[in-house]
Amino acid sequence: MGGYNTLLAGLLALLAGLTIGKAWERYKLRDGRWFDRRRARETPHYMLGLNFLVSNQPDLAIEELTKAATVDSDALEIDLILGNLYREKGQVGRAIQVHQGLLQRPKLKRLEHAYALLCLGLDYKSGGFVDRAVEAFNEVLRLDSENEYALVNLEKLHEEQHQWREAYEIRQQLARIGGTANAARHSETLAYLENELGLEALTQNDLKTATARFSAAIELDARTVPAYLHLGDVQLKLGRPADAAATWERGVAIAPDRAYLAFERLESVYATLGTPGRFPALCRKLIASAPQDSRGRVALASHLTANGEPAQALDLLFEALVHNPHGLSVHQAIWRTLRRLDLDATLVDRYVDLAGTAVFYLDPHLCTHCRYRSTELLWHCPHCHEWNSFVEERMAAAKDADETDG
Repeated sequence: MGGYNTLLAGLLALLAGLTIGKAWERYKLRDGRWFDRRRARETPHYMLGLNFLVSNQPDLAIEELTKAATVDSDALEIDLILGNLYREKGQVGRAIQVHQGLLQRPKLKRLEHAYALLCLGLDYKSGGFVDRAVEAFNEVLRLDSENEYALVNLEKLHEEQHQWREAYEIRQQLARIGGTANAARHSETLAYLENELGLEALTQNDLKTATARFSAAIELDARTVPAYLHLGDVQLKLGRPADAAATWERGVAIAPDRAYLAFERLESVYATLGTPGRFPALCRKLIASAPQDSRGRVALASHLTANGEPAQALDLLFEALVHNPHGLSVHQAIWRTLRRLDLDATLVDRYVDLAGTAVFYLDPHLCTHCRYRSTELLWHCPHCHEWNSFVEERMAAAKDADETDG
């Protein structure tokens, strides 16, 4: 019986401790009175502020959350949100002031301290204070060594400064933290960073290191197209044109939609090897595998024109025009070929008819991550800093008025 009473007393003491702990967590003493910490979250201002936040109405969110903060000036999460909203509105100085103020609070928990520092780092980054942002993110990592947000932002800052080695090391750390999750994405990013390190070595004429870096990029991710291009360039510099041709052909086989990036290289190296016929054969193979692609036809047409066959070239270009009527490169190739044919009136009329609904544009490339536009293919988005995120946006051919009305 005595043992039972002892156990019961122990359980009651435990329950009492939990109750007191919960009360202490919920209530705080202010000006001699106990204050309910949950009141800030239960006010209509807090709920309205969150509603405006998710509805993308930052001004109203700031107004309501500021009112909620007056209920409990120590509500950390409200000030964190307010500071982030100020930053998003471009009021970077005010955001820095709010987040710096949070760091001055006594008895911040480790996680709270880390998150306030992270927000401050984002403020500095947004304001262009790179050194301060790096310092803040590194301080976050001192408190939380596996904070992925701090690591990602540090990586992007290093990429902006073209500090490829530092960015590479951080991406390796992110890959270790993530394990098998997003492994393919980590490998792709590491491959593009290897490619940049190879280019860095190439500018220093360190061909051995450049070769190793480009090869490592391909090994990490076989779809890293620029690594094939640059590895072939190095092999050509080393006096190995056959190896260069093989490397570029591998790149074309891996990514036929990017084959046009290697056309000039391959046409030149085939001539050097004494096998110029390999280039038109390659183009015809690409055309057969992707009938809608105009670039293979344009490349083959240019080759035929240069070798005295402009009439055959023009037929190919007219086919390309049907598939890509808005591509300026197609029209330019047609103009050059028509000049070689002394502007034959029948052929000019045929071109005018085909081009009647075309609106010229420079084959704009679009970042699928942030919608940034570029007139050329970029491997690294200058806006959101994503790797390999650009696709070529194609416009459909315009329809005749009778066709659309019917």
